[in-house]
Amino acid sequence: MAIELRDDVRKQALASIKAYFEERFEEEIGELQAQMMLDFFLEELAPTVYNKAIADAQAFVQEHVVEIDATCFEPEFGYWKKDRK
Repeated sequence: MAIELRDDVRKQALASIKAYFEERFEEEIGELQAQMMLDFFLEELAPTVYNKAIADAQAFVQEHVVEIDATCFEPEFGYWKKDRK
């Protein structure tokens, strides 16, 4: 599954990459260079980040599913067990 960005997010990412090069390396890079770098990141690095996020979400859900019976439990047939006066 390729990771794709919305157009507005892609534009922000490209602007960020260009600004990073200007600030860190005091070098301007063109739009094409920024696009190529973003495409590389999305193809090479983004799947690792995505997989880590999925694993973290899965661990979170599994941890909370284990507790669901304690969290979402209502005693049954308790009417007659109440102190009725």
